[in-house]
Amino acid sequence: MFGKLKGIKGDELTIKLDDKLNMHRLRKFADNKEPTIQIDIDDGRHISPDQRKKIFAMLRDMAMYIGYDIRDMEQWMKYFYYAKTGAESFSMSDCSMDQANKFLTFILDFCFENGIPFKTKTWDSIPDTYPKAIQCLRHRQCVICGKLHSDIDHFTPVGNRSRQLVDHRKLYFECLCREHHMERHRIGAKSFIEKYHIRPIKLSEDDLIALHIMTRKRMDEIDEGMI
Repeated sequence: MFGKLKGIKGDELTIKLDDKLNMHRLRKFADNKEPTIQIDIDDGRHISPDQRKKIFAMLRDMAMYIGYDIRDMEQWMKYFYYAKTGAESFSMSDCSMDQANKFLTFILDFCFENGIPFKTKTWDSIPDTYPKAIQCLRHRQCVICGKLHSDIDHFTPVGNRSRQLVDHRKLYFECLCREHHMERHRIGAKSFIEKYHIRPIKLSEDDLIALHIMTRKRMDEIDEGMI
């Protein structure tokens, strides 16, 4: 559980939790005894409460989708992480902030690559430092809501020109589900960007080829002035 410390009066603390507390479930975990609470204060050196919250939110979503217990999900993802990165074993209670960021990025990459959907609250909490826009384009997920099988949208208008004649390396893109794609056309690109605080991006040549937007042959033809 995570929350904000609102007040201290003697040996009593007032904490506003980020999510509602199910007291029955809490007592069940505490074997029907009075639950013992541990307070961790972020000192800037170890994993922050916000990082830990986001990682466990991701693991919880993954566990519910796959059908695992969240504790098993954490261990599986750590095994995958150790195998891929060669990292040493770490604990979510006291690892470094850098280690936590790397593990969170690994989990996010895993979800994108394996088509694991995100709950809305989890999607909205993805860190700004994570390259969500390019991952959405690569894996066809709406940058606004995370819906799978979404559209690759040209933020830069191509007009009446044939898209085969356009140099897409110069254009900006975003990935939108049908609902948000229609909304963008309805309210206009500028208003849409201001509403959702997104930033369309250019795609690399490799990404353009992988997404079947341009071919290497077409790029060479444009560079050689044949188009």
